[in-house]
Amino acid sequence: MQITGAVLETSGAEAPFAQSRPFTVSTLELDAPGQGELLVRIEAAGVCHSDLSVVDGNRVRPTPMLLGHEAAGIVEQIGDGIDDLQVGDRVVMTFLPRCGSCAGCATDGRLPCEVGAAANGAGSLVGGGMRLHRNGSDVFHHLGVSGFASHAVVSRTSVVGVPTDVPAEIAALLGCAVLTGGGAVINAGRPAPGATVAVVGLGGVGMAALLVAQALGHPVIGVDMVADKLALARDLGAAQAISPIDAVEQGLRIPVVIEAAGSARAFETAFAVTAPGGTTVTVGLPAPQAVSTISPLTLTAEARTVIGSYLGSAVPERDIPTYVDLWRDGKLPLERLVSSRIRLEDLNGAMDALAAGTELRQLITF
Repeated sequence: MQITGAVLETSGAEAPFAQSRPFTVSTLELDAPGQGELLVRIEAAGVCHSDLSVVDGNRVRPTPMLLGHEAAGIVEQIGDGIDDLQVGDRVVMTFLPRCGSCAGCATDGRLPCEVGAAANGAGSLVGGGMRLHRNGSDVFHHLGVSGFASHAVVSRTSVVGVPTDVPAEIAALLGCAVLTGGGAVINAGRPAPGATVAVVGLGGVGMAALLVAQALGHPVIGVDMVADKLALARDLGAAQAISPIDAVEQGLRIPVVIEAAGSARAFETAFAVTAPGGTTVTVGLPAPQAVSTISPLTLTAEARTVIGSYLGSAVPERDIPTYVDLWRDGKLPLERLVSSRIRLEDLNGAMDALAAGTELRQLITF
């Protein structure tokens, strides 16, 4: 079938992207779903910093690639071997397929699925090969999703079904921002009941971490350099919202600190404001060459823990229903994460806004 999608033609384009225009909105051919695969009509897709990392070259991926890894949609066709989803079901698309049988899957979310990670690195689906084509040539998949399009063929292991009362825009956010930010709190940080949590970096993932921590009854301190994000954090109920410099100079020491900015300086700030005996969780994805400096003595003398958490150490089938319940109970106002709604044609400029740090989640709606 023919679909419309935003193809990243080459990685490492120069900013401003509104001028260099690395994305081209194209007509593509999409194969029918194969064994264990689904055809999904995309309803909403979020624009995430991990997409920007491919655009600016910090994350090396093969091109041309149909980008987008945070999306939700409606199942329109089901391949052989799937009997637990129906045509018409709404699904959340997650960017790390899980085979359920490899050594990574045996870690209960701590490590990525080995099979899924290999397919993601190759730009293919876990079933092997590509389902996207343009003018007779293959187009690579992005993290098994390729959500910046009207339709996608994905592996069953890349989706989680959600009830139809969960709106598409909420469902899309569950696939990355909430799984990553919320999981950093629930699965990696594991704060004691009532313990304060600090979040360094209040983008989409960081603000999701803030909302999930609050939903679980934790006072939260938001840390960011952007005044508007600090104001939003206060409006969302943060106990305190403060700049990184002020957080360090005031000597904050918090039991669990989530770093969600994806920069070396943010990691150093998060480590500096972690209390003795506390845990620093890093979920941000800085540039590969970025280096942070911390004192090893502090780790020993203060009995500190530093944890890296990929995709919030999540098991999507287990975790997404938890977030759905919190949202349905009115404890998780995920609607507040949506800062703007855009079209596929706006993606080049959307990357500039993301790089400038002025957006939480820009949503492409279809």
